[in-house]
Amino acid sequence: MIRRKRNQALAVSESELRAMTADMDAMHEASMASVREAVAEFQDFAADIRRDMGQAGTTRRGFLVGAGVVAGGLALAACSSSSKSSAPPSTTSTTGGNPTGLTGDLAVVALAASLENLAVQTYQAGITAAQTGKLGAVPPVVASFAQTAMSQHKDHAAAWNAILTGQGQTAVSGVNLTAKTAVVDPAVAQLHDVTGLAKLALELENVAAATYLSAIGAIASPMGIKTAASIEPVESQHAAVLNYALGNYPVPDAFTKTDGARTTSDKIG
Repeated sequence: MIRRKRNQALAVSESELRAMTADMDAMHEASMASVREAVAEFQDFAADIRRDMGQAGTTRRGFLVGAGVVAGGLALAACSSSSKSSAPPSTTSTTGGNPTGLTGDLAVVALAASLENLAVQTYQAGITAAQTGKLGAVPPVVASFAQTAMSQHKDHAAAWNAILTGQGQTAVSGVNLTAKTAVVDPAVAQLHDVTGLAKLALELENVAAATYLSAIGAIASPMGIKTAASIEPVESQHAAVLNYALGNYPVPDAFTKTDGARTTSDKIG
């Protein structure tokens, strides 16, 4: 068990956190190579469908269609644009509060983008609070971790939005309002130190990791699975670093779980 040093905000030394932040950045860079490849495959796949169908734009019936939401996770109907050519099931639903009304894999893409945007917004709020002295003394290495994590979430959001815009859809600029109300707002109302900020960030990272894990088993397209599977380990690493920094060592859960995963019925705005 790591003991917190006197006057130390977190149960981790500056050198340890600096090293873990560097490792986190290295994993992110490695994962982004796979993410960029998957996004490119999405674009090529959509272009092939448009050419084959002789249409100017991607249709929901022909590309990544059919989404049904089940309690505790995501359940997408396995539809594709292959020779099977299956029609959307009667249980197909839209993304609830999402104004785009996307279905199927693209609904999950929008969900992921909204969670990444929420993470960016939350980290930025924490960084601003630290800079204005609202969190007390914040070591520079903690600010560096927050900046690094926020930058990585920006990259993830940009990747998901590139898929949406590549299919002729509008990029998601808003945040996941359902998760914001349930997770972020209550914590922010009581936020007064860096430990509280770390706990909030940990909860949000766990939600993101759980949602990606759920999505991996629900997305129909191989490219979507590849994207989610490439980003999920980075979110889990963020959570692992935060657990260590908070003194939760050994880490409570050795494996990522789907508990707390968000669904495509979440409100986005």
